[in-house]
Amino acid sequence: MQTGLVHLHNFLRWVIIILLLVSIFKSYAAWKSGRSFTAGDKRLWLFTMISAHVTLLLGIAQLLVGRFGILTTRVPEGVSVMKDKFFRFFWVEHPVLMLIAIVLITIGRGQSKKAIPDTVKFKKAFLFFLIALIVIFLAVPWPFRVEIGRPLFPGM
Repeated sequence: MQTGLVHLHNFLRWVIIILLLVSIFKSYAAWKSGRSFTAGDKRLWLFTMISAHVTLLLGIAQLLVGRFGILTTRVPEGVSVMKDKFFRFFWVEHPVLMLIAIVLITIGRGQSKKAIPDTVKFKKAFLFFLIALIVIFLAVPWPFRVEIGRPLFPGM
């Protein structure tokens, strides 16, 4: 079951990245063209936020009770979490940066509820989604990252 949760967490990473790219592209295009806000935009932003929140819940489970979870793993004696690249990344950097990205996605999606002009709505959502995407790219354990790298598609 643990492996399945890790694979689902990794699969949802790609879902979020794709939804964010679509949201960024559509927000930018609508902002520059002056298009009005539609139910489709609201739905896309909602799906983006929901996938981010589901991934967050899976990530919290991994952080706490996963294979290298805080509650299931002991840091080797004499090793500081902040000095060990692996534990620092998976116990501190990754969770904090991903939480920041999810907050940015939630704020970006929240623009759909505000009674502001549509161009302002699209501009703000574009900026929040773009910053969230950048933060996600920084926080993902890409395969080229030494000591913390993970496969692009685990289990395949």
